[in-house]
Amino acid sequence: MAADDDADLKRRRAERRKAQRQRAQRRGRVSEYLAALYLMARGYRILAIRYRTRLGEIDLIARKGDLVVFVEVKARIGEREAVDAVGFTTQKRIRSASDLWLAKRKDAARLSQRYDVVAVLPGRLPRHFPDAF
Repeated sequence: MAADDDADLKRRRAERRKAQRQRAQRRGRVSEYLAALYLMARGYRILAIRYRTRLGEIDLIARKGDLVVFVEVKARIGEREAVDAVGFTTQKRIRSASDLWLAKRKDAARLSQRYDVVAVLPGRLPRHFPDAF
């Protein structure tokens, strides 16, 4: 009987973790689209959303003139938490993925690049942090 209760408890915990993971992924996708709309309203053209490479994923790739911006989107309760959530490992992953993206571009030599963070905050407009890393 105790083994059945233990197995049932483990199953319920696993289901709860899966549901939390799915909610977080859904929130992340919505945040990326909100950030893309925000940047478009400020004159950026969105080139890619959730650009995946073998080295990692870039949330948004945007362009304004000859400037290409690689954007990490963070949905957090506050601005500081969002910016702080982009640690060294994340920065390294984004830089590596951006190098692959640029390597595929014929006009890469003409482009400037920048790494930004967009914080998506509850009940407020997104906040853009240019040249965040």
